[in-house]
Amino acid sequence: MREPNPHSVLFRRRSIRAYAPRPVPSALIRALLEAAIHAPSPHNRQPWRFVVLSATARRQLALAMAAQLRRDRERDGDPPDQIERDATRSVQRITSAGAAILVCMTLRDMDVYPDAKRNAAERWMAGQGVAAAIQNLLLRATELGLGASWMCAPLFCPETVRAVLALPNDWEPQALITLGFPAEEGRHRPRHPVDEVTCWR
Repeated sequence: MREPNPHSVLFRRRSIRAYAPRPVPSALIRALLEAAIHAPSPHNRQPWRFVVLSATARRQLALAMAAQLRRDRERDGDPPDQIERDATRSVQRITSAGAAILVCMTLRDMDVYPDAKRNAAERWMAGQGVAAAIQNLLLRATELGLGASWMCAPLFCPETVRAVLALPNDWEPQALITLGFPAEEGRHRPRHPVDEVTCWR
């Protein structure tokens, strides 16, 4: 069997957090969304929803999430300087991006069962579908010469995100994808060897 092609988009993808000061054309954003919606999903229910954020919306969201981060960390008793450093970094990462897409999950079209166990499984299935859509989006971004970073922060403050963006009630914030033309190459992060994370039965 041939060795993996290091030039494949699968192996070139990196988490990029520094972007050139250039807007991302809407045509490229639409291409990313087209890739995202072609991901597999449970029962083909397509539980993903997307919010393309303007610069104003990005700033409003970044500031609101940073405020929530400060409140949470203050309750944890963390040092104030550490809290401020993390909050400032979060705002900078979001506002300096050329674009950002909030990825949400909806259970509207998922199956509903009379017991909690199967409903929990259905929720997990929806989440897996949303994650597959995000992966498609990230790979397409790499293919198109864009940098991207998957931020899970919305999971920690969904009510804040929903309020700032006036989301429909069934849209559950899952991830914020920052995008832009890369100002850095990004670091290759080592992976555990296949044999270390796999068993054969």
